[in-house]
Amino acid sequence: MESRTMQYEDFKINVKLILSALWASVMFLYIYGDYFELYVPGKAEGLLNGQNMLNTPYRLFFATIILTLPSLMIFLSLMMKPKWNRVLNISIGVFLALFTLLVGVSSFTEWRIFYVMLSFLESIITSIIVWKAWHWTKN
Repeated sequence: MESRTMQYEDFKINVKLILSALWASVMFLYIYGDYFELYVPGKAEGLLNGQNMLNTPYRLFFATIILTLPSLMIFLSLMMKPKWNRVLNISIGVFLALFTLLVGVSSFTEWRIFYVMLSFLESIITSIIVWKAWHWTKN
């Protein structure tokens, strides 16, 4: 009697789509972290009275640049040519992996344990982005 094993159909997903989806995940984690941080006692009051980490226009501008990177990479990962796409994904991925890891390590408090978890997830995903871009196969 012949044994049949059921196999599910699978498709090879283009690396550009994978990178774009990973960047979208990172962006959502950033958004969730910033949103959940509003529930930390004293955070909302600090936003209203200017007693927060982003209390100067330059700090706010710097934070905006960093938080814009994943959003841009969602689009750029799909549209750029492979050579520059690979370079940009590796360089921005390494930078953000280290940056978010530093943020996570420096956020160890009882009320920010969620932020630590999200930072570590962001670092893991951006490390996967670097790994995927580094191992991008040539035709």
